[in-house]
Amino acid sequence: MMSITEWVAVAFGLACVALTIYQNIWCWPTGLVQVILYVGIFYQARLYSDVLLQLVYIVLQIYGWYHWVRGGPRDSTLAISRLTPTSFSMWFLVSAIATGCLGFVMRRYTGAALPYWDATITILSLVAQYLLSRKTLENWLFWIAVDVLGIGVYASKHLIATSGLYGVFLVMAICGWLAWKKSFKAQAPVPGFDAVAA
Repeated sequence: MMSITEWVAVAFGLACVALTIYQNIWCWPTGLVQVILYVGIFYQARLYSDVLLQLVYIVLQIYGWYHWVRGGPRDSTLAISRLTPTSFSMWFLVSAIATGCLGFVMRRYTGAALPYWDATITILSLVAQYLLSRKTLENWLFWIAVDVLGIGVYASKHLIATSGLYGVFLVMAICGWLAWKKSFKAQAPVPGFDAVAA
């Protein structure tokens, strides 16, 4: 049975992603509430990689909030950027290695459920969240992968509302990718600022 805390976390999660699609700065405080609530939810479900993920998210939420406001040239609002093919490949390789290491640790030293799948969600989410905090377009591709995995993992742990939330997140991530891609093409180049993230 779904707890009130999970219902509240789901509501804040939906609001956070919707605000992110529109590049609204309020996505960060809304997301901060969501991740704090999910620390407790995932701890009770013994998804320990996800607990660690939420703790890191707290830091990244604060970082992203600041960076979106002050991360552009001369402390201006941050514009959308893109990864180079090399950078994208690097992030993919780092994700694969980190997932293997975290999954091994969780399987060997904890009673974590679904250690490798949980670790995959954790690592890809960290990469996606970092790229989001840098306002990089490709963050949405990583979120799409996370959402597909999350639907199955959370359903298997009977977190039905959270699994459903990830289904909605999947649709929203696709919308976010399309909306940000359109914004990236429309935005004027900023003098002295590289539009491609390293």
